[in-house]
Amino acid sequence: MARRAAGLLLYLLTLGACSVHAFYLPGVAPEDFKKGDPVTLKVNKIMSVKNLPYDYYSLPYCRPEKIISSAENLGEVLRGDRILNSPYTTQFRVPKSCAVLCRIAKLDKKQASAFTNRIDDEYRVNMILDNLPIGIVRIRSNQGKQIKAYERGFPVGFKEADGSVILNNHLSFTILYHSDPASGTARIVGFEVVPQSVHHKYEGKWQGADTKLTTCSSTKGSSVAAGAEAQLVKQGQEVVFTYDVNYRASNILWASRWDTYLVNLDDQIHWFSIVNSAMIVLFLSGMIAMIMTRTLRRDISTYNALEAGEEGEESGWKLVHGDVFRAPRGLSWLAACVGTGVQLLGMAGATVAFALAGFLSPANRGGLMTAMLLLFVALGGVAGY
Repeated sequence: MARRAAGLLLYLLTLGACSVHAFYLPGVAPEDFKKGDPVTLKVNKIMSVKNLPYDYYSLPYCRPEKIISSAENLGEVLRGDRILNSPYTTQFRVPKSCAVLCRIAKLDKKQASAFTNRIDDEYRVNMILDNLPIGIVRIRSNQGKQIKAYERGFPVGFKEADGSVILNNHLSFTILYHSDPASGTARIVGFEVVPQSVHHKYEGKWQGADTKLTTCSSTKGSSVAAGAEAQLVKQGQEVVFTYDVNYRASNILWASRWDTYLVNLDDQIHWFSIVNSAMIVLFLSGMIAMIMTRTLRRDISTYNALEAGEEGEESGWKLVHGDVFRAPRGLSWLAACVGTGVQLLGMAGATVAFALAGFLSPANRGGLMTAMLLLFVALGGVAGY
C-alpha cells in the first residue's frame, strides 16, 4: 500500500515537472529593438465625437513620397481605421530635436478652411507606434493618489477666447522602453506626445530639412524657444511642421504596457450606477410579485369557497388562461424578434467569455468587433431554430 502511495506521489510530481507551452495571440507578439534600429510611426484616422472620422491625409499635413496602407481586419475597417505610413522617421534611442518635417509656403483658402472646420469640430489625430496608440499624459487624483492615464490622440488645434484658430504644428514625442540587459535589446512600452503651436521663423532662404529655425531652442528639455508665437490658421500664413523624439527608460514590462491606456478612474461612479439600477429592478420586481401573489391567493380562496358542483363565473386572469395556446397576430414578427434576441444574447455571452479568456486583447485592434460579427453570423442557426 505504501509503495502504491509513493508511486502515485512520484507520478503526480512528474506531471508537475512537465514543460509548459505558451503562445502569443496574433498581432500582439513583442518586437525587440536595438539602438539605431528604425522605428516605424504610422498615422491613423482623425476622429471627433461630433462628426464622422476622416482619413489623416484629408488635412494638408506633410505626406511621404508614397502613401502605403497597412493591412486591416474587418473590425478595423468597420471602425473607420485608416492606418497609413507617415513622413516621421526615427531610430531607436536616437533622439531628435526640432526636426523639420515640411512647410506649407502659404495656406490657401481650401487648406485654411479644412483646418478650421476640423478644429471647430474638435477632431483628434491618432498615431500608432509598435501597435501602441499615441496618448497625452494626464495625471489625475483618485482617493488621494496620483494616477497616470493616457488621453488617446491629440487635438488638431484649438480655439482661443477671441476666436483665433490655433494649429498644433510641433509634436514632441516621448517613447518609453524597457531594456533587457541579458539580450541587449529593449521593447517599447509607451508612446506619448505633447502637441504645441509654434509660428516658426528662420533666417535666409528655405532649405528644406536643413533649414535652421530661429524659434528652436538649444536649452535642454525644451526644443522650442521661450515666448514663441502660436501658429494661426489664416489664408496666406506660412506653416512649418516640426517634431521632437525623446527616448526614456521605463520600469513598465511589455506585458503591462496597456495598463496605463486602460486606467479607469470612474469605477465608483460605475458601481454606484450598477447598484442603483439593480436596486430599482429588485424593488419593482418585488412589488409585482406581491401584487400577483395577493391576486392569486384571492382567486384561489374564491374558487375554494364555491360549493361542490356549483359553477362560478370566471374572472380576472382566468378569462385569458387558454389564450396561451392561440397564435397571436403578427406571428412572423414575434418569431423574428425572439430569434434575433436569442441570437444577440448568445453573441454577447460568447463575446464576454472570449474576452475573459484573453482572446480579445486591446492590442488586437478591431478584434472585438470582428469577433462579435462572426459570432452573430455563427449563431444564426440558433435564431432560425
